[in-house]
Order: sequence, then structure tokens, then C-alpha cells
Amino acid sequence: MTFRALITLAEGADDLQTVTLIDVLRRAKVEVVVASIEGRRMLTCARGTRLTCDAMLVDLLAQPFDLIVLPGGATGTQHLSAHQPLQQLIKDQAAAGRLFAGIAEAPATALQSFGVLRQRRMTCLPSASHQLSGCNFVDQPVVVDGNCITAQGSGGALEFALTLVEQLCGKATRVAVAGELMI
Repeated sequence: MTFRALITLAEGADDLQTVTLIDVLRRAKVEVVVASIEGRRMLTCARGTRLTCDAMLVDLLAQPFDLIVLPGGATGTQHLSAHQPLQQLIKDQAAAGRLFAGIAEAPATALQSFGVLRQRRMTCLPSASHQLSGCNFVDQPVVVDGNCITAQGSGGALEFALTLVEQLCGKATRVAVAGELMI
């Protein structure tokens, strides 16, 4: 079975988190679609890395994904949190019981504003945790609560990506990808 993951990007996304997520998920043979919420496919990440997205998010709204991931980056997550079609997509994903995830600022800024963290255990960049309400912040690198996976920041991007692989593809695939990465 081939799993599909959507990584949503905005101008100012965190470079390391974004590239790590794309790379690790693709190593696990997940079909990764990187989608821009901006009016163009070419985006510049927070530290200057330029990425060309596979598609525009507005063209993918009717397609199902097994996982939707929001990378962090202060500017990028502000853009993500203000994007109404993405908000509805995440709400629908959560309601359907399919996986959704965010790292660093994304859980506190976007997922929180979308209303999908209520009563959940979650984590985010600790400096952004003051934005949270109605959920339970856990000071751990990665937290899984049902179909919601959250992580604290760039230092844990690899662990976060491997956790996403495990949630989608199983423990054996996680172990295989980790071995390939010499972890």
C-alpha cells in the first residue's frame, strides 16, 4: 500500500524541518506532495533555501491524504494559520481520523487556531506554548495523541519525521529508514 502525505508550505517555512520531512518520508516510499499556499510554487524558506513546490494547495483540496504536515518557521506558520482553505482541510482531516501533524511554531500558531488540538496532549516550540489553550502541552520532543503528531523544533525534526513514518507505515519501516540514515 502506498501512503500519501501532504506537506503544506508558505514563504518563510523552516528550511531544516521542511527538507528533513520531505526526505525522510520519501525514503519510506511515501508519496509526498509539497504544496504551496502562496500564489506561486517557488518559495524561499526562513534561511534562504529556495524550494519549488509540487503543486498549489488550492488544486489539491478535494484529494485525500493519509497525512498532512505543517512545518514550522515563525513567518511561514503565520501564513499557514491565516489560510482558510488549509484550516478547513486540517479540520476535515482531523474529523476523518486521518493523521495530521505540526512541528515548532505550527502546532501553537496554526493547529491551535484551527481548533483541532482541543483536549489533546501535544507539544510545540516551548517559547510558543503561551499561545495554547484547551490542550495539554507536554515538554517532550515528539508527542503522539491519536491522529495528531506534534514536535518541538528543528533539533527534533529527524525524530519527528521518523515518528511520522512509523505512524503511517509501521515500526519495521521506521527501523529500516533509521538504519539507512545510520541512526
